Amino acid sequence: MDFKLAPIVLFVYNRPSHTRTTVEALKKNILSDQSELIIYSDAAKNEESLAFVNEVRSYIKTIVGFKKITIIERKNNWGLANSIINGVTEIVNKYEKVIVLEDDLVTSPYFLKFMNDSLVKLEKREDIFSITGFNFPESQLKIPNNYKDEIYLSYRCMSWGWATWKNRWKKVDWDVRYFDKLESNKAEIKLFNRGGDDLFPMLKSQLDGKIDSWAIRFCFAHFQNNSYCVYPVKSLINNEGFDGSGIHCGNDKSNKFKNNLLQNKELKINQNVLLNKEIIDKFYLINKKSIFRRIKNLIRRYI
Repeated sequence: MDFKLAPIVLFVYNRPSHTRTTVEALKKNILSDQSELIIYSDAAKNEESLAFVNEVRSYIKTIVGFKKITIIERKNNWGLANSIINGVTEIVNKYEKVIVLEDDLVTSPYFLKFMNDSLVKLEKREDIFSITGFNFPESQLKIPNNYKDEIYLSYRCMSWGWATWKNRWKKVDWDVRYFDKLESNKAEIKLFNRGGDDLFPMLKSQLDGKIDSWAIRFCFAHFQNNSYCVYPVKSLINNEGFDGSGIHCGNDKSNKFKNNLLQNKELKINQNVLLNKEIIDKFYLINKKSIFRRIKNLIRRYI
């Protein structure tokens, strides 16, 4: 390849089995041996997690198969949001672009190729803020038969295997200082919720201190900058964290996000890809609140 590859930043904590699975899949990627891997290992939050954190740290010191490996062991527990914001900022400021993974993501062998190609070919598209390697299974999001591109645009970003550039990342307002104006503007809320009407409630929960999410603030930055996230039509990522082992994914045995990962071809990156209304409408429905959830939220509001 005739361009500099983006570094891979991997965030790990206390799941040794998941971490091993993530790294082994990543090592099978085209370009892995030419890529720099930077691992941020968060410190134990409590005594219960300490042994697992130490097991993860012992394992990551044995990893081979990459051009260069750097390990940053946090001395204190940062939590996922702070660790990602700080870590990505450090790396993207140095390298201008970054590919980000967490310790429960299994990649297709073509994930790194797709992400690096996209970072190069789409860099000048100022209306594109980030790229993800994930797509929803066909059972949830069926791409129209007449859709010819192998990527599509969405209003909503995705935190399961993603990439961005320094000049986009630095635009994110992590304090969301615009929130008061947004909250009083129903038209703006509706526009923000084009990626799913759970977005504004999540952002409000973040500002109320009920959740600690870097991703909802990253999604809001897409909205503020009139920008999209790029998705592949065939997923290059599976999230294996829905087994109760993590804090943010919970326990979901339905496997509703399980994909047959792309194994045998590279995806073509159309630099002029446009927003497709049919895909966007289907995408919105995935994240649309059910009537039950709406009623539940109304009851909570009045209690």
